[in-house]
Amino acid sequence: MLKPLSSDRWNYATAAHLLNRAGFGGTPAEIQKLCDLGLDGAVAQLLDYEYTHDPATDPDWANSNYDEIRKLREAIKNAATPDEKKKLQQEREQVIQRRILDLRGWWLRRMTYGPRPFQEKMTLFWHGHFATSVEKVRNPYFMWRQNELFRQNAVGNWQELLTAAGKDPAMLVWLDQAQSRKLHPNENFAREVMELFALGEGHYTEHDITEAARALTGWSLDLDTEQFMYRPFIHDRGEKTIFGHTGNYDGDDVIALIVEQPQAARFITAKIWNYFAGSEPSPELANALAANFRANGNNIKPFLHVLFRSEEFYSPDIIRNQVKSPVQWLVGSVRVLECELPPPLVCFGALRQLGQDLFAPPNVKGWDGGITWITTNTLLMRYNDAQALVEGHLPPLTASDFARKEGGAGGQKAMKALQRVRMGGVDVEKILTPEQRAGKATIVAALEHRLFQTTLKSDQEQTLREFLDSKTKMTNADIVTAIRLMMSTPEYQVT
Repeated sequence: MLKPLSSDRWNYATAAHLLNRAGFGGTPAEIQKLCDLGLDGAVAQLLDYEYTHDPATDPDWANSNYDEIRKLREAIKNAATPDEKKKLQQEREQVIQRRILDLRGWWLRRMTYGPRPFQEKMTLFWHGHFATSVEKVRNPYFMWRQNELFRQNAVGNWQELLTAAGKDPAMLVWLDQAQSRKLHPNENFAREVMELFALGEGHYTEHDITEAARALTGWSLDLDTEQFMYRPFIHDRGEKTIFGHTGNYDGDDVIALIVEQPQAARFITAKIWNYFAGSEPSPELANALAANFRANGNNIKPFLHVLFRSEEFYSPDIIRNQVKSPVQWLVGSVRVLECELPPPLVCFGALRQLGQDLFAPPNVKGWDGGITWITTNTLLMRYNDAQALVEGHLPPLTASDFARKEGGAGGQKAMKALQRVRMGGVDVEKILTPEQRAGKATIVAALEHRLFQTTLKSDQEQTLREFLDSKTKMTNADIVTAIRLMMSTPEYQVT
């Protein structure tokens, strides 16, 4: 298995599939450029992103020194009166909300306009895998640091990433590991690292969790320096037995023992396959993926080079079988339509309504993904957001969407700000040549090529042609409406 795709099967459609899955899609010109590189060249172009300069800069506040939130925390602790304390707490909450909104916009811009789409796609994968929420962490700087950790280690060594994620400040807060000590070991991280991060249910015992929690004591957080700190005086130095092995283990040893388990490679490679291929691997394919991963020393990049070149990844039942996540839908739509990414507040409202609130996954399991992205309500919202995006109007947001996050007055203030926002919409003359706009048939063909890289089903194409036939002369506004209609089909919700 995992035989490379033959060169005669590499074409525009397979190149589009690669860019859609290993990135967020792109324009016909970008797809054709990948196609011209050949399979090996296209995969290398996306995966070997370290050779591509990334001009992105960090958020202005992404600096642990003289951190505003830390100062406010100290001021709250030393407040002279309850009223002063309440006022400072509200001020801190406003800073947190402002920065997390800025962080969401910062990341969306990287995904949409950055020169390393695959790196951002992997960062999004790890964000869902190590699902950590600002709702509990309450520190945008920690969330940004974790995001950067995933970005810098996106395709590195699995054991090193798993260890670094466990020592990350956001994770230490999220799963209460910073409060774990030898007299009262906290089992949260020990349990989740086995169940959700590295092995899956049924591949460990409760005794393994209890012993691992003892070994992990000492992993802590220095709030003054905002750095991981090992505290030997709260570490349990006694012998522990984990997966049948006995020793005076610490946290690093726990991660090593987990990664050594035969199930570990099978678990993470199956999840990566499912993320990119959109379906669970067969038992035979799961075995082949795990074996390749092990053969490559648990290093992620060489494994992905094999995955994205394999015949299995380009099989007919894999191409266009994946429901777009809300982020994939939004970022991919902006990229393919070559329009403006809406302002952060608009993006936040849209993504939250569609079910994918960045930096706030619903629980420790992250997002379920797949068909769960689509409900009657979210499908209607996608259609409404498509209209807003192509026409340049604001989506139907309400003050209550923001009041929940920012308080009643904050929601009203947000809405007033939104009322002043104007988005650019789709520039028809930018995305379609004069020849493509010359007739109804050429318009349909060009839009299908751009939006789907294939043709619509006959009944849907007939509906679109009937709309076009009702127009005696096609205006740019009519073409924009046609784009909206095409984005409001089931076919546009998959990739």
